[in-house]
Amino acid sequence: MTSIGGPVVDFRALPKIELHAHLSGSISRQCLHDVWLKKKEVGETDLQDPLIEMPLGKHDYDLNTFFPLFSKYIYNLVNDAWSLTFTTLSVLRDFADDGVVYLELRTTPRAMPHAGLTKAQYVQTILDAIATFEAETPTPSLRTRLILSIDRRNTLPEAREVLALARQFQPHGVVGLDLCGDPARGGIEVFAPVFEEARRDVPDLGITLHFAEAAASGTEEELTMLLGWRPDRIGHVIHVSEAVRAAIIARGDMGLELCLSCNVHAGMICGGFESHHFGEWWQVKETVVVLSTDDVGIFGSPLSNEYALVAEHFGLVRADICALVRRGVDVIFGGDKEKQRLRGILWSE
Repeated sequence: MTSIGGPVVDFRALPKIELHAHLSGSISRQCLHDVWLKKKEVGETDLQDPLIEMPLGKHDYDLNTFFPLFSKYIYNLVNDAWSLTFTTLSVLRDFADDGVVYLELRTTPRAMPHAGLTKAQYVQTILDAIATFEAETPTPSLRTRLILSIDRRNTLPEAREVLALARQFQPHGVVGLDLCGDPARGGIEVFAPVFEEARRDVPDLGITLHFAEAAASGTEEELTMLLGWRPDRIGHVIHVSEAVRAAIIARGDMGLELCLSCNVHAGMICGGFESHHFGEWWQVKETVVVLSTDDVGIFGSPLSNEYALVAEHFGLVRADICALVRRGVDVIFGGDKEKQRLRGILWSE
């Protein structure tokens, strides 16, 4: 708990919304260890213990070491329906325990041939886990929706498949479409027709894009193209020129998913927390800043800590914190009914 501007603020008890959390990156190391133990006992894995592969306290994964952690390790450990369900439930419990009351979890649909799971079954398994979690909680404070991601390494047919899955599962809790992946990988202009189709033909499906995450993906040409896809929200927003910044502001009410600990620990910005571009955006009235964790399992900072960090480094008082959380409700993809619920339970400034 922290005293900011008078009353003590318990950032964990503070009701919060989380809009930029990757499922696989949000799995705690202890949870991965539990999966590993069970699989090791029955001879289903020869991977190293996650607590050795990802030592507790190590959070300085940069863009060169971050993506291989998933492709070479986590995806090979969480590779069947049981482990996917187990880890999803663990992630939901962790967010709920941290005071998150609305969560948009994102994931790239992936087949699990070893377990006979198709991409559609992968999505269904996650949605089933969400439903199980909410059913087992008598009065669930956490409501979760799913965003499906197109990875920059995908082909155009694979991207179209993600959109098809979003349409198929939209009635069951899928609320958005994302662009993610290694920002060093170019050629994303091939996805333009997919996002144009989503905007044109799939009502109420939100669009969010990883945006200017690294210098390689921060060219004015790429960012202008991405803004042309008319996203509702953009994530990270680090390497932007004054012209792109002006274009974002001109859009009006653009949601900005900002992730302090991820950006600092991964060396994505120059300097520490006090240098983060949150300070440049949070009072820009034409945008809606939403604090997010990105990959809490990797970078070790729950959402409550992200709010404590902005209070400490940017001088936000209690009224600022409450206003920041409440304004984020405007850019959720969960619909008007969920917005109404959230406005009734979030702390007033």
